[in-house]
Formats: sequence, C-alpha cells, structure tokens
Amino acid sequence: MNYDYVIDSYAWIEYFKGSKQGEAASRFIESEKAATSVISIAELSEKYLKEKKDFQERLSFMIFKTKIINLTSDIALEAGKLNFENKKKIKDFGMADAIILATAKLVNGKVVTGDEHFINLNSIMIK
Repeated sequence: MNYDYVIDSYAWIEYFKGSKQGEAASRFIESEKAATSVISIAELSEKYLKEKKDFQERLSFMIFKTKIINLTSDIALEAGKLNFENKKKIKDFGMADAIILATAKLVNGKVVTGDEHFINLNSIMIK
C-alpha cells in the first residue's frame, strides 16, 4: 500500500482550526493520496475531550478524506526502533511520533506536520 502523505495530528489540528498552517496542510489532506495513523485519532480524541468539543464530525471527515492506517506488528516493531534511535537525539520524541513515522515508512509516504520533532526526518513541514 502506497500513500504519498501521512497526516500528523499537528497538521489535523491546524487544519480544523483553519490556521495558516492548516491551509498549508489542506493540499495534502485533500490530495486523495493521504493516510492517517490511527494514533492520531487517539491524540485528537483526547484533545477535543479536554476542550469539551465534539470530535465525531472531525473524525468522520478524517476517515472520509484519508486512509486510516491501523497499528500492526510491523509498524509497532519499526516504531520501537525509531523511538529508540530518535530519543537519543530529539528532546521529547515520543512513541506516538515514532508510530506516525513508522506508518509513513510502511506506506512509502512523508509525514505532513508542523511538529518540530519531525525536522530532518521523513517529513514535509507546513508553515
């Protein structure tokens, strides 16, 4: 399975806010060549719960616009390696970042994000 882009939680948040970075992300989200890691659903679900905002409509849009990539053992194994390697050099690099990066690797795509954890990794930084 090949997708050109994996939309990171950061890009989705900015897209839904309608920010300048969200506008930059829109061309990737709306390209029909994009996927989203299931971990981003968890991250956004938590964010909207904290903000006491409904997430269901946004989730439906994410599912409609991008292919949701579930966590598999291949992604988990790769994420473990990526997390181990990147924690040494990137402050606060976390397992969610590693899972998104591993997902992009699996689908032969680039992570679309504004999250500085992904600078110099397989990413397209939105500005």
